Amino acid sequence: MLNRVLRTTGFRIALAYLLLLGATLTGLGLFIGWTSSAVIERQLNETVEAEIRGLAEQYRDEGLQRLVGVLRERSGTRGDPQSIYLLVGPDLRHLAGNLDAWPSGWQGNDPDGWRELRLLREDAEGSSTHIVRGRAFVLGGGFRLFVGRDTAARDAFRTGLFEALAWALIPALLLGIVGGALIGRYGLNRVEAVRATSDEIVAGDLSRRVPLNGSGDEFDRLALTINKMLERIETLMTGMRMVTDSLAHDLRSPLTRAKSEMELALRAPPDAERDRVVLERMAQELDTILKTFDSLIQIARTEAGMSGVGLSRLDLSELATELAEIYQPLAEDAGLTLEAAIAPGLHIQGHRQLLAQAVINLIDNAMKFTPAGGAIRMSLGGADGRVVLRLADTGPGIPEPDRARVLDRFVRLDESRGTPGSGLGLSLVAAVAKLHGATLELGDAGPGLAVTLEFRGA
Repeated sequence: MLNRVLRTTGFRIALAYLLLLGATLTGLGLFIGWTSSAVIERQLNETVEAEIRGLAEQYRDEGLQRLVGVLRERSGTRGDPQSIYLLVGPDLRHLAGNLDAWPSGWQGNDPDGWRELRLLREDAEGSSTHIVRGRAFVLGGGFRLFVGRDTAARDAFRTGLFEALAWALIPALLLGIVGGALIGRYGLNRVEAVRATSDEIVAGDLSRRVPLNGSGDEFDRLALTINKMLERIETLMTGMRMVTDSLAHDLRSPLTRAKSEMELALRAPPDAERDRVVLERMAQELDTILKTFDSLIQIARTEAGMSGVGLSRLDLSELATELAEIYQPLAEDAGLTLEAAIAPGLHIQGHRQLLAQAVINLIDNAMKFTPAGGAIRMSLGGADGRVVLRLADTGPGIPEPDRARVLDRFVRLDESRGTPGSGLGLSLVAAVAKLHGATLELGDAGPGLAVTLEFRGA
């Protein structure tokens, strides 16, 4: 488990951020240390320079004895323990100061005059090595003067700064590693939930969904998107199973009848007239099968927006009038009345062939289920930028609980099982409505069914 956590993206990002933060803090600490040390050293140099100038003036104005007295006073117990003094004669003999002897190799006035000495000094905690930074100066008469300052404060500052930086980085490093591990574990758990759900779906359980923890974070938003996708996949798979089952059920009858007709014709003695009738009936059955497949293909292409022709500005009034004129004689032959109330000049963005097929399906359904002597009323009107097509009949209608269901493929109510058809008519109408962004509504015509299609005007 720990190895998997350490390999997670969250842990690696946290570790990279921690390393960047550590490098930034280290660089900042080094910069502060360098600049602070430079300031301390500059102040030390200025202090030494000021003392040398003051001592040189006393030697020039008041002589050697006064300089010796001042140095003895400053290097005594009352003086500053951090200050180092040494005055020697031309023969390098010690005259005054708290430094025992003139260091060998010093020639007095060097180009810069600055030197650092390593001294063993006694303090309350015992003897310890100190670094003294100072400057040598040659006075008149060959006397030599060295004035320095103990750098313990500077070194202590540097040491303290680096220790503080180390003590700050170590807890930050540990906390960063622990925090990165926790982040990695959280991300791993959420990903594991998605993986486990995916495995169950692969195993065949399409009802599984990715769990949410209610935080609303990016994992929850991703889970919501995945769940929507899974719901869509489940709907499509369920629809495919229903289509397959319904297709097998609805095609079984015409295929069985065609096979029976063929077997009977083959068993009987040859008879041209009877064989012709059998072939005609078989052709009708095969025509029914072909129409079913054509309708399925048309619905699939329409639902996928692949009708092959784009939407264009269409005079829906002209199309509706044309279809009404075609079907009015057919309705009269069936003992029905087809009434049309179509407002002129109503345009939409549409596909003429698909819309014509949808309206034809609605008229065919109305004629199929409306008893003789009934009426079919088709109306087209527009208002507020909307165009409304309505087709109502005086047939038995569709019960309200079944109105949404009949828009699915192959759905046929029990009372319509004896009528010819495949249950695809209203499915195609629903697909055409979806392609056009129209609203399809099935209602009660009192009595009968009222189908309303509402389009955006163009």
